[in-house]
Amino acid sequence: MRIAVCVKRVPAPGARINVTADGRAVDAAHLGFTTSPHEECAVEEAVRLVEAHGGSVTVLTVGPPAAEEQLRYAASVGATDLVLVPVADDGAAWDPQRTAAVLAEALVGLEAGGGTPFDLILFGNESADSGGFQVGVRTARALGRPIVNGIKAIEVSADGGSLVAQRGVDDGLEAYELPLPAVLGVKEGINLPRYPTMKGRLASKKVALATMALDARAGGQRSVRLHRPEEEASTTEILGHGPEAAAAVVDLLSELGLLSEAGQ
Repeated sequence: MRIAVCVKRVPAPGARINVTADGRAVDAAHLGFTTSPHEECAVEEAVRLVEAHGGSVTVLTVGPPAAEEQLRYAASVGATDLVLVPVADDGAAWDPQRTAAVLAEALVGLEAGGGTPFDLILFGNESADSGGFQVGVRTARALGRPIVNGIKAIEVSADGGSLVAQRGVDDGLEAYELPLPAVLGVKEGINLPRYPTMKGRLASKKVALATMALDARAGGQRSVRLHRPEEEASTTEILGHGPEAAAAVVDLLSELGLLSEAGQ
């Protein structure tokens, strides 16, 4: 199988996100960066599929030159080809339409260069920063290929001509059979991504990094303002220590309505 995975460089989950004074961008001065978690699982799933069926894994990103770090990480866990479409800034000004247009152009170019189309293109269900749920769908539409999002399991048919993808719903699972080539939006939890070994990290430094100078005009969307919610402070009250705290605990349970009259 020939598989492509589109990833995004995002602030590390759990980090304190500050906004610039004008409210138009994230202040990245003290942030660490990583691959968006859904997409990390997409890379792992692609590697597992190639380990089972043979083939190659191309990891592609549109981002600043520093995004090479995320591509090298993908190589350390099994990706075979790395492609960067560099942008002058951090890509914050790129709306989903512009990003999808460039990704579609890059994928078409990579397919032409490789002689065959990608059997499967994987995206994260949504990015960890903007969470727009758009880029994968827009790219699939531009390529004229079927897409299903929210995927938690992938099984390729014995003849390699189709796959069955499952996604969770309120009362169970939905299963979709798609002809290949196809596009899927992978959700975190489809697998447990492996940690890179020292051998993998060293080998990743030797993998060739291809760059593609592409651009597209901005789409119809624009960011107006970023808002950081006010932090909620909480306090902890010590009711007492040892047996002396028993009366205070009983009073609190009574206030919360957790004690019945019989229990009292």
